[in-house]
Amino acid sequence: MTVITEVPSPFCGVGTDDLTVQVDGIAIKVTANGCVVNTPAFEQAIGDTNSRIAGKTVSFQEAVIKAAALLAETKQPVIGGCATDVNGMRALLSLADCTGAVVDNMGFNAARNNLLTLQDSGWMNTTLAEVKNRCDLLLVLGTDIETVVPRFFEQYLWNEAMFLENISQRQVIYLGKAPSGNAATSPDGQKAQVLACDDSALPDVVGVLRALVKGQPIRAEKAGGIAVADLQSIADKLKAAKYGVVTWGAGALGVGTHAELIVQTVSEMIKDINDKGARCSGLPLAGKDGDLTANQACGWTTGYPARVSFARGYPEYDPFLYDTNLMLANGEADALVWVNAFNAKAVPPESELPTIVIGRSGMILNKEPDVFIPVGTPGIDHAGHAYRTDNVVAIRLKKLRYSGLPSTAEVLTAIEVALKEVKHVD
Repeated sequence: MTVITEVPSPFCGVGTDDLTVQVDGIAIKVTANGCVVNTPAFEQAIGDTNSRIAGKTVSFQEAVIKAAALLAETKQPVIGGCATDVNGMRALLSLADCTGAVVDNMGFNAARNNLLTLQDSGWMNTTLAEVKNRCDLLLVLGTDIETVVPRFFEQYLWNEAMFLENISQRQVIYLGKAPSGNAATSPDGQKAQVLACDDSALPDVVGVLRALVKGQPIRAEKAGGIAVADLQSIADKLKAAKYGVVTWGAGALGVGTHAELIVQTVSEMIKDINDKGARCSGLPLAGKDGDLTANQACGWTTGYPARVSFARGYPEYDPFLYDTNLMLANGEADALVWVNAFNAKAVPPESELPTIVIGRSGMILNKEPDVFIPVGTPGIDHAGHAYRTDNVVAIRLKKLRYSGLPSTAEVLTAIEVALKEVKHVD
C-alpha cells in the first residue's frame, strides 16, 4: 500500500493538484482533498483489461490489426470523443491525417460558444493565478460553479492572496443560476448576492447589463424578472472593482438560449469596463474530459480547434459541419473511432457503421463495437499532460499505479503503423 500526495487531477478542469491518494495494488482511494468530481473519477475500478473483436477476447495485436483493416476500407471515418492527454491527441491527429478522418471533440458544441466569440471579436481573459491573487469582485454568469468545479472557491477565492489584505472583502455575485451550496460564502459568513433568472432570459439580462456599463439609459424597470436597479448596482460594482472577474461555463448556458451571443456580449462588456479605466477580465470554465487539451493540441498542430477534417489531405475547419452526431445522422461517415480515456460513462453514439472504441477500462457499452481496446487513464495509469481551464498551464499528470494498460497514444500509434503496413505506405 502506497500513499501519494500532491496528486494533480485531469478531471475537474482547474488543475487541482493537492489530492492525497492511497494505492493498494490497482485500487485507488482518495483520502484528502477530493470532491464529487475528482473522487469518483480516481476511484473507478478497473474493468476488462483485454481487447475485444465483436465481443470476443483477443490479443492487443489482433485488435490493432483488425482496427487497421477496418480503417483501410474507409473513405470518410470520424474520430470522435478526443478525451485524452496531449500525447494521445497528437497520436490521434496523426492517425486522422493518415486516414483522411474528421476529428471532433465531444465537448465541442459547448466550446464553440466560446471559440466563435474568440475568433469573431476576441476577448480579455485572465488566469487562475490572477483570480487567486487579485480578484476582488467575482460575477458568476449562468453557471452553478459548485457543480462544475466544486473546489473553485476554496482554492482560488477563499485562500491567501498576494495583492489583497483581506480575502473576506471579496464580493461574489451570481447572475442567472443560483448556487447549489454555500461554497461562495466568505470565511466571515458573507453570502453571495444572487439575482436569479431563467436561462432563456439571460441574453436579455446580459444585454441590459452591458448597456448599463456603457451608461446607456434603460426605460424598462425589469429584465428577465430582475430589477434594472439591481443590474445597475452590478454595473457600478464592476466599474468600481480593482480587479473584477466574470466567469461562466459555456456548457451551462443552456441549449437554444443564444449561448454564443451571451459569451460575446459579456466579452464586449469586459472590454467596455477596461475602456473606462477599470480592470476586468473573463474566465471561461472548461477542461473536463480533455476538451481543452484536444483544442490546444489540435490548434498548435493544425491552426484550428478540434473540429477539423483531413479528407482533402490538409486540415479543414468547420465548427458546424464536422459534428460527429450530425455526420452519423446524415450518412456522411463510413466508420467511427471513439476515443475516451477519462470517462467510462461517455460512450460513443450508437451506429451501424464499423466502430472502433479506444476507451477507459470499465466502459459499459450499449452496443458491442467491432473493436474495443481498453486504455489507461492519464494521471492514473501513466504520466502525461492536460490543459486546465485558463489555457496557459499544462498540468503534469502522475502515474499512480501499474495496471498494464496501454496509453491512448500507444494504441493509436500502433493502429497507424499497422494501417501503413496494410496500405504499404512508408
